[in-house]
Amino acid sequence: MITSVLVANRGEIARRVFRTARDVGASTVAVHSTADASAPYVAEADAAVHLPGTAPGDTYLRGELVIEAALKAGADAIHPGYGFLSENAEFAAAVIEAGLTWIGPPVEAISSMGSKIEAKKLMDAAGVPVLRQLAAGDVTDADLPVLVKASAGGGGRGMRVVERLADLRAEIASAEAEALSAFGDGTVFCEPYLATGRHIEVQVLADQHGTVWAVGERECSIQRRHQKVVEEAPSPLVERLPWMREQLFEAARKAAQAIGYVGAGTVEFLADEKGGFYFLEMNTRLQVEHPVTESTTGVDLVALQFAIAAGEALPTEPPAAVGHSIEVRLYAEDPGNDWQPQTGTLHRFELPGSSFAPGGPRQGTPWIRVDSGVVSGSEVSPYYDAMLAKVIAWGATRTQAAARLAAELERAKIHGIQTNRDLLVRTLRHPAFLAGDTDTTFFERHWDARRVGEGGLGAPLADAVGERLAAVAAALADAASRRERAAVQRRVPSGWRNLPSQPQRKSYRVGEAQYDVDYRVTRDGVVVEGGPVVVVAAPERVVFEVGGVRRTFDVAAYPGLVCVGAVALVPVERFADPAQQLAEGALVAPMPGSVVRVGVAVGDKVTRGQGLVWLEAMKMEHTISAPADGVVTELAVAAGQQVEVGVVLAVVQVEEDA
Repeated sequence: MITSVLVANRGEIARRVFRTARDVGASTVAVHSTADASAPYVAEADAAVHLPGTAPGDTYLRGELVIEAALKAGADAIHPGYGFLSENAEFAAAVIEAGLTWIGPPVEAISSMGSKIEAKKLMDAAGVPVLRQLAAGDVTDADLPVLVKASAGGGGRGMRVVERLADLRAEIASAEAEALSAFGDGTVFCEPYLATGRHIEVQVLADQHGTVWAVGERECSIQRRHQKVVEEAPSPLVERLPWMREQLFEAARKAAQAIGYVGAGTVEFLADEKGGFYFLEMNTRLQVEHPVTESTTGVDLVALQFAIAAGEALPTEPPAAVGHSIEVRLYAEDPGNDWQPQTGTLHRFELPGSSFAPGGPRQGTPWIRVDSGVVSGSEVSPYYDAMLAKVIAWGATRTQAAARLAAELERAKIHGIQTNRDLLVRTLRHPAFLAGDTDTTFFERHWDARRVGEGGLGAPLADAVGERLAAVAAALADAASRRERAAVQRRVPSGWRNLPSQPQRKSYRVGEAQYDVDYRVTRDGVVVEGGPVVVVAAPERVVFEVGGVRRTFDVAAYPGLVCVGAVALVPVERFADPAQQLAEGALVAPMPGSVVRVGVAVGDKVTRGQGLVWLEAMKMEHTISAPADGVVTELAVAAGQQVEVGVVLAVVQVEEDA
């Protein structure tokens, strides 16, 4: 019996495991880095142990410190979550050697799947379909495109798509460096790249008594940078080809049995439109997307992990799946700017739904679940993954689940940090998604940058008219707020004149667009130049009448930011501070991070799009490129240097000026 569990992880997965631990009567222990000291999961734990430092290599990846923390806090079990040490066989062995219960698979099973190269050999011998492996030196033009892939780890790191033979050597070197940094193992391999494949995985559960379950499949084809963004159960492809399900399940069970698997795990496959599929890897841990399986089957996968670790037996057959569930990953990132991660204060974070509710609905009504590592007021740091939350919907049908999830995301209040929320809503409402046409090139095929009304995924939820109305609402709410804070003559409207005069003006930026709002305060109320009829103008609520229709706007103001519905506006100061002006051609750090390498020197000629500086932040490597052809006239950083957001990295004088 497990009485106290330490979760060797952070964020939403720590909170998720804590939820089930409380349900089964176990106390909880958290470990946290210095950066995570005030994180919600730390406050929710019954006990917490500080791991000094911020970088994962100094904290969450230090297995000996995690085990020491468990013993110090009196825990009798360790749950690894996912990521970090969850698939580290040496850590699992050390946990068991310390006399603690390891809530995970056998050490040997982790080891056998730890190398994707060796794992494919094992699966091939077990009769599981695999893609042929290619040695880098044997790749020819006929093999292209190929995927360079890290043998250890996952999450899209150490992966490169190569379409030209001339690029292969450089891409392998880059993948090796990234894999070594992320996983401590720079081994990579090549395999054929299926550009329009489907990523389909099977959830398996196995007990210590020989029972192996295949608990439904999930489709996770919609990805960016080889990382999943939308996951669902069941798979639209398998629903269209129902004969495929039993073949997938049989292959997954063979994979688990071949390595003597015990616990929860996932066997991942790459499939084509005709139903052919090939083994990719086995994740010997809980998956990020496990909630969609819980929602459709009603099981609590974490509770079953606890039970299996305690030696309990599974029933002979798994529960049947009911309805459809879709999960989206809400990331702090700018999808339109190469998925650039965002950091800062999350002023407000309100998503409707049940939190970390394992199992699923059984009343036949649409249902929303939120698994989140943040709350209003949380600081999003550059040290860890950019995922803020997973939002999961269940519905009797796929269409119902997608509609409910899109509506709830659109209504969510997410203030302070740019996220991929608009992209998620547009994806869930896109005709191709609703038709189940969801291969791994989905974003590339349907991006259409910022064109609203043409199905473009990159377009914001609000069009130019909506952004203009949001700017008007922000201006009038600001005026009302100033009057409320006035020390004298508070009841006299701001800007009121007895005779006609110039209107008052406030300006806001939304992305690259600027909106100037001119308004007058008259005897009859506020009048917006060329704008809507103002019904109510209060500090947090503005009501307009547009074309005979009343529309209400909720307004939330923060330093340097105003949020009106889903529109984030930046106030434009009337008089710019000269000290804040940047030199022409200056390239600044878009986020805090570490300079991985510098590819140029002062005086070098560069071309538009050429990589100059590479930053590592939030588990990703980001390229800072030349904005135009020119000459590097200033280089302010060196490899290994830590930089803050807004710091000038380099200056490029454009070719015409040079």
